[in-house]
Amino acid sequence: MWFIRFVTSSIGKKLIMGTTGLLLFLFLCTHAAGNATIYMSSEVFQSYADELHSHPLIVMVFSLVIFVLFVVHAGLGIFLFLENRRDPGCRYAVNTRVVSNSLASRTMPYSGLFILLFVLVHVFGFTFGPEHVPISETVKVMLSGFFYGLFYIISFIILAIHLSHGFWSMLQTFGLNHPRYNVLIARLTYILPAFFLLLFGGIPLYFMSGAGASF
Repeated sequence: MWFIRFVTSSIGKKLIMGTTGLLLFLFLCTHAAGNATIYMSSEVFQSYADELHSHPLIVMVFSLVIFVLFVVHAGLGIFLFLENRRDPGCRYAVNTRVVSNSLASRTMPYSGLFILLFVLVHVFGFTFGPEHVPISETVKVMLSGFFYGLFYIISFIILAIHLSHGFWSMLQTFGLNHPRYNVLIARLTYILPAFFLLLFGGIPLYFMSGAGASF
């Protein structure tokens, strides 16, 4: 079948990698919008969480889709990394970056696995907490803790490094790297990961520093 031939081809695998990466990036954007309400107040964040979980079927389907995307993206990423190491000829035909970030490109599979570990810990901690405790209280208690807060910050530093290469790679896969846009791409390669790092990584600092004491 043409679909089997497509997904097993080098171009097909890279397009699937880029598409799943894009969808996960969009999910990260929506998650960031929701988490930004933490900086407003516990009431605003709790209202957001209650509204979200008032649609359990939608949440379940959405979570399942995200899980599948994550598994496909991570699994295919590791496969392509190993394939590239065995046969350098299967790399992108054009491999000229508008910004140099060899650390991020060399550590993509390792940073991806660490992010997977973080997601598992994060989901387990916040999804399977005590039912009688409001999620806003769980967030405050967990992210006020030094070790979990530090783990949270380190995780988003690693995510920022992962995104700094992944964002460029995604645009290259879709053929959007062009001399006209290269300066913008070079800036976004750092601006977007830094934005997510400040927003998400700032949450434990918000609680640990005492700034969120009235949350």
